[in-house]
Amino acid sequence: MAKLLIAGGRVVDPSTKREGRFDVLIDRGKIADVQPAIAPNGATRIDAAGKLVVPGFVDLHTHLRQPGREDKETIETGCQAAVRGGFTTVCAMPNTTPAMDHRGVVDLVHQEAARVGLVSVKAIGAITKGREGRELTDFGELFDAGCIALSDDGSPLADAFLMRRALEYAKLFGRPLIQHAEDPALFASGVMHEGLVSTTLGLRGVPGEAESVMVARDLALTELTGGWIHFAHLSSAQSVALIRDAKRRGIRVTCEVTPHHLALTHEAVEGFRTEAKVNPPLRAEADRLALIEGLRDGTIDCIATDHAPHTDWEKEADFDAAPFGISGLETALGVCVETLIKPGRLTWPQLIQALSTAPAKIAGGGGTLSVGAQADVVILDPAAEWTVDPRTFVSKGRHSPFAGRRLSGVVTQVIVKGHEVG
Repeated sequence: MAKLLIAGGRVVDPSTKREGRFDVLIDRGKIADVQPAIAPNGATRIDAAGKLVVPGFVDLHTHLRQPGREDKETIETGCQAAVRGGFTTVCAMPNTTPAMDHRGVVDLVHQEAARVGLVSVKAIGAITKGREGRELTDFGELFDAGCIALSDDGSPLADAFLMRRALEYAKLFGRPLIQHAEDPALFASGVMHEGLVSTTLGLRGVPGEAESVMVARDLALTELTGGWIHFAHLSSAQSVALIRDAKRRGIRVTCEVTPHHLALTHEAVEGFRTEAKVNPPLRAEADRLALIEGLRDGTIDCIATDHAPHTDWEKEADFDAAPFGISGLETALGVCVETLIKPGRLTWPQLIQALSTAPAKIAGGGGTLSVGAQADVVILDPAAEWTVDPRTFVSKGRHSPFAGRRLSGVVTQVIVKGHEVG
């Protein structure tokens, strides 16, 4: 394996608190040295002048759709989209067909990811069989197969008794349960946030309390059991406040927010734009600002894409019938730069912490440029501008509420396990 020398870039690595002009030497798939200046000594030189050199991004929430819905996405196309976005690790959600509720499906995902050979794919298994919320899966089998967490994502685990038992069971393995926080009775087949826009459009709304009520319940159960709960794709100010208080009280809780919930409000749905139909729904400006503040003060641990690709024929249906979800891997960095960096809401170390270092800790590895670590590295041009054109996505899902937006921040090179990919 050839040595690589990334020279002249500005390194931003929250895991080592290193920020500034450094060279990075990669040898045999590992970070071999990080110094202000390193002699090439036979290494292939990569000129990173004027660019940022950061740990590879880690996405805790990626829908790769395979097996079962390869018309929406495959592991190969999803990994290609991850590379385009700077993600060197993605965590595959379990709402596949069949569900990722036993070792056979987990092994299939890992084997296909190894065949593709682009980025690391870590499986997230199902909490209940078939994700039906009635009977727990074999946690031991799933964790032994390499799952880094369990979730019924796409559906909440609504049964409180079953959630209590699941938290107790997962605690034995030291791993989190990822909850899609949604009270089914309050959700009530809604299709967007409950507010002025839903009323104007005549669409069934979903109040923020549909999320926060479930967050409150699961925080209580986590405190009772001593387990570890992770909340996916937070959307409401009430949820942020509840989690902030829970962290102060020592409850083991982590959580994530998506770029689209940080950047957009329910007004993006005006005109019945199905490309802005996501679950949880885009909410009000007060919620958006609370999410940004939660990320800034550490209440929210990380940013995850909730990359959820769909076919054209599904997404271009009428609003009520169209599925929830957008493709987010390829736009995540640009949206975060425009929403968080350019207005001064976050610094680059804070953003890299949220995209890489923090989710890596939850996923069980990565997110660092420390010497001896696996060489997952992203080089990006923070000033380069580009216009979002979903027709050019490498993902099969080509629907984005950011279509036509001018964004800053372009990934120029991606290195996974010491190899340049993409």
